[in-house]
Amino acid sequence: MTYSVPQVRFPLPAEPPGGFFYKIHVDLTLLAALILLSSIGFVILYSAGGQHIDLVFRQATRLGIAYATMLILAQIPPRHFRHYAPGLFVIGIGLLAAVLIMGEIGKGAQRWLNLGLFRFQPSEMIKISTPMMISWYLAENPLPPRIKQILITGILIIVPTLLIAKQPDLGTALLVAASGAAVLFVSGIRWRFLLKVGIVLGGLTPLLWHFMREYQRARILTFLNPEADPLGNGYHIIQSKIAIGSGGIYGKGWLNGTQAQLEFLPERSTDFIFAVFAEEFGLLGCLTLLLVYLMIICRCLYIALQAQDTFSRLLAGSLSITFFVYVFVNIGMVIGILPVVGVPLPLISYGGTSMVTLLAGFGILMSIHTHRRLLPI
Repeated sequence: MTYSVPQVRFPLPAEPPGGFFYKIHVDLTLLAALILLSSIGFVILYSAGGQHIDLVFRQATRLGIAYATMLILAQIPPRHFRHYAPGLFVIGIGLLAAVLIMGEIGKGAQRWLNLGLFRFQPSEMIKISTPMMISWYLAENPLPPRIKQILITGILIIVPTLLIAKQPDLGTALLVAASGAAVLFVSGIRWRFLLKVGIVLGGLTPLLWHFMREYQRARILTFLNPEADPLGNGYHIIQSKIAIGSGGIYGKGWLNGTQAQLEFLPERSTDFIFAVFAEEFGLLGCLTLLLVYLMIICRCLYIALQAQDTFSRLLAGSLSITFFVYVFVNIGMVIGILPVVGVPLPLISYGGTSMVTLLAGFGILMSIHTHRRLLPI
């Protein structure tokens, strides 16, 4: 049985709901939750960064650019995202191919293109264009998708994922694959099919192991038994667990975490910043942080449910699930239930490019919500 969502077009009323913020295409609830999360990020970054205020100022500058990007994208009607989705995806694939040919190498990875005035990481662009492209494709066909549509969607996911994994950037490749798979999940794909795919992927695990690089294999082995190399590959996760466990219920207090302040914890201002937070604010602080993330995710899912056309609903749903994957993967690797893949904690970890991509996604969500056309009474 198939179904399709009709395109409903009605003029907006003279006074749209939500007042001033609605008129400037900003969802106030989502914006407030994001600002709250960003404020928490500044507090913990100051501690994790060795109490250097310059680090916080640099983060604030990058965050300002990210919020500006969000507000700009919120002004663009969703129909424009739909119209330009194929072109943006093709450009993104072309840039990923260019990275493998002429990209700059840094920290053992070839991920950047030098555009003269600045360096650009195309894999960040593809995080948005992939779910946008798949949403465009599936919205043109009846849902739930049939085998043909699923296979074509799989190709659209696999191509950018493999190009990014080749750089190598396993964390970003995982997020791109998750964003594409999220569109399929929201489109109503049957659970029986998902189970079959899971079994097939499980059977391909030995083949995947064969194509992994040595450091990637080491991460998997470290995940299974970090104590086997406590001063080498297992050092990060062991120190992270020590920091989280020593925080207890109430934490040691802001700026009083020994693992971070005495520099035992590596990457404490980026990938492992959650361990710093857990040590200083304890279990109660972690639950509060998770509650803020839950508020954001629930609001995003609400926006997806309120979307009035298939493309907007699929795109909003996939962006919501992808944000959840960001949070789940980072916290999972920090507490030791997932391998370390280099995924930052959203709006908490120090960084710039991934933050702009994240808030660009929220800008698209706000656009979908505030450009709705209301049904007549």
